[in-house]
Amino acid sequence: QVQLVESGGGLVQAGGSLRLSCAASGLAFSNYDMGWFRQAPGKEREFLAAIKWRVDNTYYADFVKGRFTISRDNAKKTVYLQMNSLNPEDTGVYYCAANFALLGATVTRRSTYDYWGQGTQVTVSS
Repeated sequence: QVQLVESGGGLVQAGGSLRLSCAASGLAFSNYDMGWFRQAPGKEREFLAAIKWRVDNTYYADFVKGRFTISRDNAKKTVYLQMNSLNPEDTGVYYCAANFALLGATVTRRSTYDYWGQGTQVTVSS
């Protein structure tokens, strides 16, 4: 059974940084695209970043470019999201997701992903 477990969330002051991790099990990790999404209360779950099975192929939402960096370690079956220059608008529950790469899909779409983690809370104070 596939499991994705996020960690690294917490409370941080505006301007600070956090590094999120997502550990995967039950899948051939290197064959999956990995993505990060977030959801604030009353809002849709929105795309943040994705990394294809080729580690140099990355995608970012416009509003996080230059602040967030996605990376993966296939040996550890883990995907990371480094978040810098955080502001209160970044507050929300952050989720990682996995998509089987051979199916070929748009990694910026929520509906593309087959598996989701339970999420980790990120709160940015003023």
